[in-house]
This record gives sequence, C-alpha cells and structure tokens, in this order.
Amino acid sequence: MADPLTTNPRGIPKAPFIDNVDQFVGSAENVESTLRKFQEMIAKYKTMEGHLASRRRGLESKIPEIKKTLDMVLYIISRSDSDEPITTEFEINDTLWVNAKVESTKTVCLWLGANVMLEYETGEARDLLTEKLGTAKVSLSQVKEDLAFLKEQITTMEVNFSRVHNWDVKTRKELKK
Repeated sequence: MADPLTTNPRGIPKAPFIDNVDQFVGSAENVESTLRKFQEMIAKYKTMEGHLASRRRGLESKIPEIKKTLDMVLYIISRSDSDEPITTEFEINDTLWVNAKVESTKTVCLWLGANVMLEYETGEARDLLTEKLGTAKVSLSQVKEDLAFLKEQITTMEVNFSRVHNWDVKTRKELKK
C-alpha cells in the first residue's frame, strides 16, 4: 500500500493501492466501512476534478484574451513614433463593433475585471500583460497535470473498490459452502 501522506506538488493526496485485500480489510465485518471510505474518497476526488475542470475552462478562455490585448499593446507601442492616427475597429460588446481613429498615445487602459479599469503607460501594460500571460500558462499547465493525476487516483480507488467488493463476494460464497 502507498504511503497515505504522499501528495502531488499541489497537495492532492495519492490514492493507496490495495495489494493484499485480506490483510487490508481483515474480516468481513470491515467490508462495509471500507467500501464507504472508498466511495467518500472517490467523491472527494471527483469534486476536485470538477473544480479543476472549471478552472481549466476559465484559463483556456482567459489566455486568448490576454494574448489579444498584449498584441494590441505591442501594436500601439510599435506605432507610438508615428504621427498618423491608428484606424481600427473594436468590440464594445459581443454584438457591437465601432470604427475609431486613435491618436498616438503613450498610455492604455486595461480592463482588470470586477468593474475596474486602470490606465497604464504602454511599457507597463506590456510588462503586466506578459507577466499575466506567463502566469496563466503556468497555471493551465498545472491544472492539466492535476487533472491527469486525479484521473489516476480515481481509477486507483475504483479498482480498490472493485477488489474489496469482489473479495467480499468471494468470502461470502466460501462461507456458504
């Protein structure tokens, strides 16, 4: 059996694999409580999996938005020495776009969420967005790694559950003989 304190780098506990069901369960009286504990662990793992899947979806939608914003800031920086205004079309909401001429600028306003928008110098905005993009990519990588780890743990616990259940069926059958 695995060390029960073993975890992945973000603290998700590793599921123990039951090598010897006879030794682990001990007697037929312990089967129900053992199966109940396994079901609880599977439920906890599946809850974590649901939370991480939701986080993954959020990050997967956030990363393209950050990239798009960073690309726009980089474009504004590249055009900052020009006296010509930038003619652009931008999104106001999902169905409303507007054409605009933007004069050369050294600042941009970034929507930070929660009804907060702040004005940054273009260099600061570039640095902030680059950092946010890197952080989001690392987080996405970790979430994907955690999801794969959780799938392994769920599978291990389901195998354990089946092995204990089958042991119980076999033991009851032998007792009837």
